[in-house]
Amino acid sequence: MEVAAAQGDLPEGSDQSPAVALSTPVDGVHVLGALSPSRAADFMVCPLLYRFRTVDRLPEPFSPDAVRGTLVHKVLEDLFDLPADQRTPDQARDLLAPSWGALLAEEPGLAEMLVGAEDDQLAFAAWFASCAEVLDRYFTLEDPRRLEPAERELYVEALLDSKLLLRGFVDRLDEAPDGRLRVVDYKSGRAPGEGFEAKALFQMKFYALALWRSRGVLPSMLQLVYLGSAEMLRYEPDEADLEATERKIIALWEAIRRAEEDGDWRASPSRMCDWCAHKALCPAYGGTPPPLPVTVPPTPAEDPAGDLLTAQEVTGQP
Repeated sequence: MEVAAAQGDLPEGSDQSPAVALSTPVDGVHVLGALSPSRAADFMVCPLLYRFRTVDRLPEPFSPDAVRGTLVHKVLEDLFDLPADQRTPDQARDLLAPSWGALLAEEPGLAEMLVGAEDDQLAFAAWFASCAEVLDRYFTLEDPRRLEPAERELYVEALLDSKLLLRGFVDRLDEAPDGRLRVVDYKSGRAPGEGFEAKALFQMKFYALALWRSRGVLPSMLQLVYLGSAEMLRYEPDEADLEATERKIIALWEAIRRAEEDGDWRASPSRMCDWCAHKALCPAYGGTPPPLPVTVPPTPAEDPAGDLLTAQEVTGQP
């Protein structure tokens, strides 16, 4: 279980910088590198943010909002372990405390993320109650007693013809009796305003493309569940959509590689800067980034017998 700080959807170390990932063999093919939707989104928002997170790997404090999302995701994942008739709001609330305990056992520093730490019972109680409220909203959008997901927290990866490896975790994958797939992602925040849906759907199209290329099945529905505002965003992709998404991802990766080759990680100031953990280091606000880390040219990964490693061995995923 990965605790969310602001590090994206893959465990630390799984998204390498372009130089580190070059020549990494996957199933006998030397790939350009690997990209997840969160890191792609970082670069689109601000190339310097991508550098801070992926190249420098700077630590970021835990965010109460992000950890709320992690906790709610965990409860919704575990909810489907229960018999269908027990998937109720009360049962979901009952799962909150043990799920929080599991998060604390993994990351004890979470207790310090709230003002006054967990010892401040008033602050913690208010935050914990907000987690329950977010969970309650889920039941206004779906009836989990009528659902049997095919997969939860599904790791997906696909090697494109361009030799770029796509990878990430899908919150939920539903499969109809006729084989149609629905990709579902939970968001603990509010639905995007009019005109911002395309940005929100990029992550979902990324997942759909990875599934299409790896399984040969084009998902018929992409569904974003916004628990902060009790809304759903649904989209039906087609092949042209996903082919365009693939071209965009490849162009994005090429831009990332150019930035690393040139050392030109430009800041892109926006309203998002108000939530950036690295604002003090940003030149746009009078800061100075740390020196770029020195990278060593990689050598092809081999096993003791000299054979190229598989995708699972390279990524560390089952």
